[in-house]
Amino acid sequence: MESILKFPKLFEPIVLADTVFRNRIFSSPQGYYNVGPECYPNADCAAYYARKAAGGVASVCMGDCIVDSKTGTHYPFLMRIDEPNSLPGFAAYASAVSRRGAVASVELSHAGLYASAVAERGDPVYGPVEMEGQYGHVLEMPESEIERIIGCYASAAAFAKGAGCGMVTVHGGHGWLLSQFMSKTINTRKDRWGGESIENRMRFSVEVVKAIRKAVGARFPIEFRLSGSEAFDGGYDIGEGVELAKRLDGLVDLIHVSAGHHQQPDAMVITHPSMFCEDGCNAKYAREIKKHVSTPVATVGGFTDPAMMEEVIASGGADVVEIARQTLADPDFAIKARTGREDEINKCLRCMSCFASTGASRHFHCAINPETGHEREYAEMPAPAVKKKVLVAGGGVGGMQAALTAARRGHEVTLCEKGAQLGGVLLCEDKAPFKKHLKEYLERQAMLCRRAGVEIRLNTPVTPEYALKEKPDVIIAALGARQVKPPVAGIDGENVFAAEEIYPRPELAGRRCVILGAGLVGIELAIFLAGLGREVTLLEIAERPNLDPFSMHTLAINKELREKNIRILLSTKALAIRADGVETESGDGKGFLEADTVIYAAGMRPERDAAIALSGCASEFYMIGDCQTPKNIISATQAADTAARLIGRM
Repeated sequence: MESILKFPKLFEPIVLADTVFRNRIFSSPQGYYNVGPECYPNADCAAYYARKAAGGVASVCMGDCIVDSKTGTHYPFLMRIDEPNSLPGFAAYASAVSRRGAVASVELSHAGLYASAVAERGDPVYGPVEMEGQYGHVLEMPESEIERIIGCYASAAAFAKGAGCGMVTVHGGHGWLLSQFMSKTINTRKDRWGGESIENRMRFSVEVVKAIRKAVGARFPIEFRLSGSEAFDGGYDIGEGVELAKRLDGLVDLIHVSAGHHQQPDAMVITHPSMFCEDGCNAKYAREIKKHVSTPVATVGGFTDPAMMEEVIASGGADVVEIARQTLADPDFAIKARTGREDEINKCLRCMSCFASTGASRHFHCAINPETGHEREYAEMPAPAVKKKVLVAGGGVGGMQAALTAARRGHEVTLCEKGAQLGGVLLCEDKAPFKKHLKEYLERQAMLCRRAGVEIRLNTPVTPEYALKEKPDVIIAALGARQVKPPVAGIDGENVFAAEEIYPRPELAGRRCVILGAGLVGIELAIFLAGLGREVTLLEIAERPNLDPFSMHTLAINKELREKNIRILLSTKALAIRADGVETESGDGKGFLEADTVIYAAGMRPERDAAIALSGCASEFYMIGDCQTPKNIISATQAADTAARLIGRM
């Protein structure tokens, strides 16, 4: 039957076991770590997953639910689905998701030899064989323990069903316990649970699935998450992945084909594709496995475009497409795609800010969606009591978000930008291929501002005189920051440029480039230039690069630096710049780096004085983003959105 939908295959319902899923878009397993010492789901947790369900996906999965806290916990704050007292929390989660039309699932997991929290307690850590592991000595799991853990999976599945969940997802990928038993490299056992025989290495997974089926019944869907390829030297490839999947065929209702390995840095940024990966980069694994099984197959990894997702399903590459970070960037992804508003979809930048924030504070936040991590606050925030005239000074990331939020809340908004284009300092990066989603984001924010009724005035700097003439009720100063020119002899030479000059005009850079500053701006510029064939050296005065240690983007960057042979000289100072290079000084003494072009990326100076000058020009004043303290996109969008939501409360 003909469909009126633009993406008919993507929004065609699918039946797994005896459950109808409203479309082919599933929210892939994501953990929730803002929990108390009991590690039970709480009200914030329910709101976090409910927001995904409200956005129209067919299934929502709570990740990292540990089936045996005694032996299987990696991080000490993971959900304990083996604890009876967690029932109210899991029931609240399941209700919040299912009442919004999605199927609630939980991911059943066990870390095996990577159970670091178990090791820290001093308790035995088990793996397929006895070995020295990443977190200490690992014991071979005896058959009696294998049988007990199989029972833990079955009990956890029955518990999830009893709590109101409509599916369970067995985590058999990414290097955790079940995949450790699948591994020919690790699992060299001589009994029926391992060795050369693929049947033996898959026996643990197969018996887990059979036990779960017995516990939940034939009509309850079971999803199995598998790495199609572990994607690192020593791990298995897609040929082995196909054989593993064939052993699950007919036993489960959905084979979820992921890739990579959580404990291998280079493979981890394949499991969670970085901005240096192409969109949908892991779909090839699902496509290959689907050729060999009759069970429906799901794909996952770097999907942001509904048209690409439609093509994967229409071409037979998969039956379901799962998204994870994209649900953080835009939980309304599915609704927008279904209703013809795909141009409004906030596409994930793959900047890894969500991982960084989770690592730093155990809260998920998103660089381009300020709602993520504040779901309850947003749900409870009332409409403004008073509509006001708002002047936003500065059309960068923060300014556009402030203007957009204020306009959507009913205020009269004027957005002024001193330049000829909205986007601010990030505009300069739009030629870097790995920044294409950032370029799209800036363009989309400008479009959404216009669509929301914001009056945009370009080439219009906001001075105190201008502001007083406009007579706004509210001023939001989002004036940004400007690049610092380091005090180095020769910095004004003809061969010296700021990073923001080279990004849009890379042809200005010669064959050999030296970049002063190994922060995020300098390093990403180095990767961009190296990709264009330049020889690049980064010079950093500090002992280490200025990168976020909690961010998976740092792992991706390190991989790019190695592959592109980019050199970083740490604890090294630039003494002077000459036409043929840079004079340096380090602990080893003075030196010289030959260079055709020298580029500085030595930090930003906030436009603080210009912002402060506007503080007396309106009765209500907010100062946001880099003009207050230069940080990052996530800080700017959150501050901007919050400021705009505070307007008109009284």
